[in-house]
Amino acid sequence: MGGNFQPRAAKQVVAILGGFSLLLLAAACSGSGHESTAADIAPTHAASKAASADSVPTAASSSATSVTNAPAAAAKKRTWWHPRAVGPNKGPEFQWELDHALNVRSLGDMGNDVANALGRRARNVTVYDLDGIDNPASTVKALHRLHDKVICYIEVGAAGNYYSAADEGIAVTYFAQLKAAGDFGGKVPGYPEYYLNINTKSTFRIIKTMIRQQCFRKGFDAVEPDIDDSYTDANGFRITEAQNIRFDKLLGAYAHRLGLAWGQKNGDNDARFSAALEPTTDFLLDEECNFYDTCGIVTPPYVKAGKLVLNAEYTDDWGSNKAADLAKFCTYDVNHHVDGTLFSTALAGPRNPCR
Repeated sequence: MGGNFQPRAAKQVVAILGGFSLLLLAAACSGSGHESTAADIAPTHAASKAASADSVPTAASSSATSVTNAPAAAAKKRTWWHPRAVGPNKGPEFQWELDHALNVRSLGDMGNDVANALGRRARNVTVYDLDGIDNPASTVKALHRLHDKVICYIEVGAAGNYYSAADEGIAVTYFAQLKAAGDFGGKVPGYPEYYLNINTKSTFRIIKTMIRQQCFRKGFDAVEPDIDDSYTDANGFRITEAQNIRFDKLLGAYAHRLGLAWGQKNGDNDARFSAALEPTTDFLLDEECNFYDTCGIVTPPYVKAGKLVLNAEYTDDWGSNKAADLAKFCTYDVNHHVDGTLFSTALAGPRNPCR
């Protein structure tokens, strides 16, 4: 999401379509990298009571945020997945499914045994990005049995009333909790949701709880934090880029303490955003950096570090000829170590990887 008006490949799209201490951050986010291979399948999630001692932003004005950091010794060192830019598509075979809960018995949902629009048979998917609330732990376990990695999609900078308490497995929905805390700002244009005041303790606490309950406890390997760059929008809080970076880093440090990889979502407006986040962030997922000609802004720090860069381009913008669409951006992506895949914004199953 960003000021270049990229489509939101997120739960809200589905609804519209139909459905501080730098030392602490460095310590919390450290880990030895490794290549993503078929053998690299063991979840690294381990329950940790120490993870409850977290750094949180204080309630803040629009001009500043105060941060209280817990002692680094309180957090036990964790390991987590470090996705790398390796594979025929300069990354793993990737499936992004947010329209509905993944059906592991559906070839369409799984994205396996298919040829792309150029007639090239893609390898079977090895990384899935799924809605963290719609999908149960049993789905994550089933994918792990297939030696696949699973990314947990959640929203961190806005909230929509898309789920019931039963869906979330809690007494009061996260949406209702955030609303009751007074954390709603401006309405997201075109979508039934509201920006969040990321400078409050309550927003930080509720989003952390969501990560723990929906991503960690279900056994996901990583987190995709949607709307992690809300400073670019008229959010109602005058959030600064520095405040947004701080918020994202603190959430990423918390995810790492749980043994979860942490991603950056979009951030195409300013090269400084990726440069600031990359050292403590494990991968990048961008939407349409080719269509909007922003790949050179958002991807370089991750490419230079050898980290996985996933790029989703959309048939809704490029056109109806999928083969022609792939021909327009795949050469660039492969040559620049970007893992490009063509989807529809419904993210309902069909995928066309570059290779």
